[in-house]
Amino acid sequence: MEPFIAQIVMFGGNFAPRGWAFCDGQLLPISSNSALFSILGTTYGGDGRTTFALPDLRGRVPLGPRTGAGLSTYREGQRSGEERHVLNVTEMPNHNHIASGEVKVNSADATKAVASTGSSIATPGAPAGRGISQTYGFNDATPDVALNAASNSVTIGNNGGNQAHNNMQPYLAVNYIIALQGVFPSRS
Repeated sequence: MEPFIAQIVMFGGNFAPRGWAFCDGQLLPISSNSALFSILGTTYGGDGRTTFALPDLRGRVPLGPRTGAGLSTYREGQRSGEERHVLNVTEMPNHNHIASGEVKVNSADATKAVASTGSSIATPGAPAGRGISQTYGFNDATPDVALNAASNSVTIGNNGGNQAHNNMQPYLAVNYIIALQGVFPSRS
């Protein structure tokens, strides 16, 4: 069966058969490919006076250009997408996490004017040097007072280090070829 001129098919060989060409974006002269040019025009490139381009499907997945309910609009010859992508801040969703905790102290230490060493509560006083020298940690006393639990949002900083991530779907590399000769397709 003779192909339609401009028909694109997948081909498992590593060559383009006679009357076909790889869909690799090459420029062809209009003068010797007028039938093909009348179908493709400059949709895929070329100056439209002396040259026109074949579709370039190297590293690309073909996509049907038309509109439909719930579909994005694509026009013939439109190219988009990338194999690897670096996310920027505007592409990352904002998010936060709730941080909560509970502190229990011994009530015996809570009534002291000045907490003793090893107390479950902080010692009042002015800081000295680079730290708060009169603040103590928790002691071994059994806690008998629970402070009200508190929670707050914690904002998580963006991460990723400007590293690209792979954006490829699973693939198998196969040549796409386009018919340079054949039956001129009639419009319905």
